[in-house]
Amino acid sequence: MNNDNLKRYLKLQNGSDVRGIAITSENGEANLHEEEARTIAHAFVGFLANKCGKKPEELKIGIGHDSRLSADWLAAGAAQGFITAGAKAYDCGLVSTPSMFLSTVLPGSDFDGAVMITASHMPSDRNGLKFFSKASGLEHDEITDILTAAADNIQTEKADVKAEPFDLLTLYCEHQQAIIKKEVEAEDYDHPLKGLHIVVDAGNGAAGFFASRILEPLGADTEGSVYLDPDGHFPNHIPNPEDGEAMAAVKKATLDAKADLGVIFDCDGDRGAVVLEDGEEANRNTLIALLSAILVRQHPGTTIVTDSVTSDELAVFLEKGLGLKHLRFKRGYKNVIDKGIELNAAGQDCQLAIETSGHGALKENYFSDDGAYLAVKIICEMARMRKEGRNVRELIADLEQPADAAEIRFKIAGDDFKEYGLSVLEGFKAFAEADSRFHIVEPNYEGIRIAFDDEEVKGWVLLRMSLHEPKMPMNLEAKAPGGTKIILDRIRPFFAGYDRLTGLN
Repeated sequence: MNNDNLKRYLKLQNGSDVRGIAITSENGEANLHEEEARTIAHAFVGFLANKCGKKPEELKIGIGHDSRLSADWLAAGAAQGFITAGAKAYDCGLVSTPSMFLSTVLPGSDFDGAVMITASHMPSDRNGLKFFSKASGLEHDEITDILTAAADNIQTEKADVKAEPFDLLTLYCEHQQAIIKKEVEAEDYDHPLKGLHIVVDAGNGAAGFFASRILEPLGADTEGSVYLDPDGHFPNHIPNPEDGEAMAAVKKATLDAKADLGVIFDCDGDRGAVVLEDGEEANRNTLIALLSAILVRQHPGTTIVTDSVTSDELAVFLEKGLGLKHLRFKRGYKNVIDKGIELNAAGQDCQLAIETSGHGALKENYFSDDGAYLAVKIICEMARMRKEGRNVRELIADLEQPADAAEIRFKIAGDDFKEYGLSVLEGFKAFAEADSRFHIVEPNYEGIRIAFDDEEVKGWVLLRMSLHEPKMPMNLEAKAPGGTKIILDRIRPFFAGYDRLTGLN
């Protein structure tokens, strides 16, 4: 095997996804072209044939994409790779990532595998490939194996073949509509959302269909929705429910329209958040709390798995307020979802695995992280409560919020950043153990989390390694304004001894 080719292809791996620069820009030279898509797709056929126990010619594989500018040629490359490897390829067009996973399980498509051409909320010059089997999205090691196989069999020849068109979007929308009708059980069964005003902000990504193809046919008023048209330049705001500008846009749209709810998605629709009628943003901890409060009615005592940066206030709300179990796990949506699946396999009920980024997966939905499905759960509950003269805002009335929060992302200079980062964490733990005001939180599954509960400050700090970059994110929260500054003053002497870390002013 050519080592240069192997390095080039492995550089495209980003966790359990393939990602790269698809359009040369100020960010760098493009490294993800039609050839790479063709080669990687070709290798995926061999992987899928082994996983399914089928011959390549027996495989059916779907291809979908979001609104990115490079989507067409990467999708074309993927189709060439699938077909030249012997599989049947189906062009699903502009769709969401969750619909591509469901294409492997829904009657009417039942593909053996699927690929979504997307780079989530990343800049417009980026793109990538996200692969699915019938079991789930592929794992990190599986992507490594596919990229290794691809580097050993590069498909330089462009094939004159095309995928067969397939209308997956209609299938997916009808599936979501059926869920809403069944959940709400309205007197007007076919129009369960009649009387509700819901605005949607798709950020010019792929999920604008949620307004026109799911909500409106069920009777909802979607007037005031914004940025529904797909545009890979993302001219209005980054399609990202974690972004402040994006959340401000959907909040404004909700209040301007005097809507009952605002819904926002990322570019490929696997993440979402909402804004309540009074303008309160329900993302991050608040979104987790709201979904958990909805689930507790049918699943008392279930476990909610979250990532490592959730607040103490959320833990209190889940455990003491709702009587649920809370497992604060690692960052990375696949880590969180895989942990939820693992708990269920071991006999511990887990109905929701969700990262603060808005990646949320429910057991009842194949543990697929689907922003539309999260919105559907909230909308169904809103419709039911409305019939009782109630409001979903009641469900999270007891959720407290930290008064002060901050995040610092240290950069690690030099080589061997992982080893250096681990040495920083070991030193940070020893530093904390030497001060009686510091309380190391256990169990803890990522980095070092320290709690403070003295007269001067009540709060916490979490220092951890980035999943993929030479960085160390540090999150801080406090129950009183100015509390994070006090915490920073306490830990600042520690970082003076680590000159390869930059980012602390």
